[in-house]
Amino acid sequence: MFREIEKRWQRAWEDSKIFQADPSDKPKFFITIPYPYLNGNLHVGHCRTFTIGDAIARFKRMCGYNVLFPMGFHVTGTPIIGLSELISKRDERTIEVYTKYHDVPREILLELTTPEKVVEYFSKEAEKALRNIGYSIDWRRKFTTTDLPYQRFIEWQFYKLKEKGLIAKGSHPVRFCPNCNNPVEDHDLLMGEEATIVDFTIVKLYTFDDRYGKIVLPCATLRPETVFGVTNVWIKPTKYVLARVDGEVWLLSFEGVEKLRYQERDVEVVGEVDAREFFGKFAVNPMLADMLIEEILEEIERYEDMVEKTETFRWIREGNFVQIILKLAERTNKFRRVAVPILPAEFVDTDSATGVVMSVPAHAPYDYVALEDLKRDEGKLNMYGISRDLVEVEPIVLIRVEGYNIPAVDVVRELGIESQNDRELLDKATRIVYKREFHKGILLENTGKYAGMKVSEIKDVLQRDLIEFGVGDIFYEFSEKPVVCRCGTKCVVKVVKDQWFIVYSNDDWKGDVLDWIGEMRIIPDYYREEFRNKVLWLKDKACARRRGLGTRIPWDRDWLIESLSDSTIYMAYYILAKFINEGKVKSENLTRELLDFVLLGVGDVEEVSISSGLDVETIEEIRRDFEYWYPVDMRSSGKDLVANHLLFFLFHHIAIFPREYWPRAIAVNGYVRLEGEKMSKSKGPLLTMKRAVEENGADVTRLYILYSAEYESDADWRRKEVEAMKRHLERFYELVRENYGEVKEIDHLDRWLVSRFQRAVRETRDAMENLQTRRAVNSAFFEVMNDVRWYLKRGGDNLAVILDDWIRLLAPFIPHICEELWHIKHESFVSLESYPEFDESKVDEKAEAIENYLMRLIEDVKEVMKFFKGDVVYFAFAEDWKFEALRVALECESMKSAMSRLMKDGRFKGIAKDVSTFLKRVFKDRETFREILKIDERSVVEENREFIERELGVRVVLDDSAVPFERRRSAMPGKPAIYIH
Repeated sequence: MFREIEKRWQRAWEDSKIFQADPSDKPKFFITIPYPYLNGNLHVGHCRTFTIGDAIARFKRMCGYNVLFPMGFHVTGTPIIGLSELISKRDERTIEVYTKYHDVPREILLELTTPEKVVEYFSKEAEKALRNIGYSIDWRRKFTTTDLPYQRFIEWQFYKLKEKGLIAKGSHPVRFCPNCNNPVEDHDLLMGEEATIVDFTIVKLYTFDDRYGKIVLPCATLRPETVFGVTNVWIKPTKYVLARVDGEVWLLSFEGVEKLRYQERDVEVVGEVDAREFFGKFAVNPMLADMLIEEILEEIERYEDMVEKTETFRWIREGNFVQIILKLAERTNKFRRVAVPILPAEFVDTDSATGVVMSVPAHAPYDYVALEDLKRDEGKLNMYGISRDLVEVEPIVLIRVEGYNIPAVDVVRELGIESQNDRELLDKATRIVYKREFHKGILLENTGKYAGMKVSEIKDVLQRDLIEFGVGDIFYEFSEKPVVCRCGTKCVVKVVKDQWFIVYSNDDWKGDVLDWIGEMRIIPDYYREEFRNKVLWLKDKACARRRGLGTRIPWDRDWLIESLSDSTIYMAYYILAKFINEGKVKSENLTRELLDFVLLGVGDVEEVSISSGLDVETIEEIRRDFEYWYPVDMRSSGKDLVANHLLFFLFHHIAIFPREYWPRAIAVNGYVRLEGEKMSKSKGPLLTMKRAVEENGADVTRLYILYSAEYESDADWRRKEVEAMKRHLERFYELVRENYGEVKEIDHLDRWLVSRFQRAVRETRDAMENLQTRRAVNSAFFEVMNDVRWYLKRGGDNLAVILDDWIRLLAPFIPHICEELWHIKHESFVSLESYPEFDESKVDEKAEAIENYLMRLIEDVKEVMKFFKGDVVYFAFAEDWKFEALRVALECESMKSAMSRLMKDGRFKGIAKDVSTFLKRVFKDRETFREILKIDERSVVEENREFIERELGVRVVLDDSAVPFERRRSAMPGKPAIYIH
């Protein structure tokens, strides 16, 4: 039913060009959403972010703003090349995925054998899908990221960063596909799109073996500050490798050896060993050895003249100090903090970093639980020949966190974790401990010179010190696994030499971004801390690659700018794109001088005219457009982009543009699941936007996706719920068509409906200003629909009294249906009408109080009738003294003060107990009782007796004497005693 309506109004909008935005005397609102990557058809995951953006754009347009809502297409990088190659090879898996999930006809798919054909096909399909769902986009500003003018714009951007010293060349870790021999980004991946590169700190502990001599146990950790609380080392009961790494012999997993080969290390495998050989041995913690050096030297006086305290680390690395401490640890428990036992643990993941883990049971729930499990497992201790005293260790608390004694232990007990098998709870406990310690933790005295430092500030300091002392290192690893290239190869972290990278670690730059995050609007606001944390953790990032589509680095054309780095300030290009698409500006006109002038206001317009070949008038017009539209007022995006694109969006704007052009707001939303499952473009399941609209209609799709979740919560597309939403919309459509006549004279019921509607207007506007689309739809559609049902049930016949405003209220959400209904009585586009404003003068509290009373009364009687049958219902209203007491209670701030006032009145002293009981009930729900004083209950019931009888199917009698005495005494203002006979 709705598809023909939708197509009709889409044509009308297009013909009338109503969404083409140019500078005017109106206040402006510039909203952008991420341009989609075109290696497949758009799906309902895109639909959520895009529909939120469009609803806000439409809302702001109706609120009187001149709204710019543009769209482009992202095509740079390697995925599109990879896709065209797979299609050329007739890869069956690719053909199945794209015909089954992306809805590409097989005969068309087999023609997409070049990147250009892929881009051409999917860009047309994307625009068609976006038009078919009714987004209010200014299509004059469309572009793709391989357009020559866009490449000139990106070259200018990179020159700006280089001028500021924010691009450098050096060795840098990147996600890397060994098969493709190329760095990979999110769009290149089959799995692990959200994986980032994290730098584990390697804390070197040392043991000794008669065959191999001193051996390094490279413990990989994200929390180097916990080195001072190590009680043991964990390794998995399996085969490990001894490898010479940069001259030292390391014990590590097979996977760890392979990873190190990609990280600029000189790696030579010495031999294969069984982890069992090391269980029960000790490993020296050099940081503790340094802190306790005086006590150690007292124990070995004959060595005292050989070593100065400041040489401790060199001695551990180069001398036989390790053997001496190991012997001391074997002889006495005094140095068990310095030399800790090596123990077995099944939870150790040999594919995570080195496969060697230091145990810190005070601050790591997994470590604490594993130790407790091992203590209870006599069989395992005997099997590995581990003496009980080695596992009877006490957690060492290093970090003070308010509310905790031993953080990991306390949280494990709070969650009721019993063993290592409780993995979900252990993961939760780990997150809780880490989050609280990171944000609020302070290092204690037993951390030596680091005491008093915040946990949030210690990592880089301690990592640097460990490396400087020669007892630490860095190991690059993925934040999650597996990470698989679209070619099917498992990716690695590779340190690439002579690589261009962006210096996100620049302290001044980070400081500016952090300051702006504190000032700008983040929606929801609690994501502000998430942004701050991501900025603090952000490292330098490779920005170039050898292969793919895109823009070449202008000063080093062997390198292509990668696909995240060329999509950070493209919002500014939307201003240029209009002039480019109109033919007023060509790529050769986009000189650095021109872009400096129109985007930054730098330079002399006459000189710029000469260098660019454009006339002064055009240059000044572009500059005026940019000054009018910039900055971006709202960037609405998915939560998966917080850690990358949205950060880079902020960093690059702040680096390149003056403060007045920095983004004003960022909004974050969650994903969309399909029947409870995570969608995947490469594996399925997947629902394309095109199919969703064809099967359900644009407005059904829009309303469902806007209502399905709020903020970063994930939505779930469920077919049955979508069908239910469609039925709701069909009822709404027919309801309006049947009642959209002339407005009659207003009566009590009309005033109630108008009053309720005004509250919906206020709620909806507030929700939309805060980008709470679920709340907005609930208020504007479902709550108003409920009120309309009551209104019609009560006999209301003047629904037209709210229909003009209701149609306008819903227009941002279901614009096609609203245009169709609006044009029953009007000639203008509802999309350009004014959005309803809250009018307090139309709020009728008495009318609302009467209807609320009737609703509650009928529900109360229905509840009683479940247990008592009869054909007559008697009502007895509350005694007069309760109304007097209620007025006093509503004037008092507390029950105590109300009781005090009432007891000064002799009439209430004799019934003090009853008064006290009454007041307790009043103070539980004062607002409901406050409303009752606006009405006369008996009159309301008498005037609406016929309606109540019709609803209940019984006769209503107002005879207090017919109600038993005890039941009469229970009557409260607003809740009469009910007796069924």
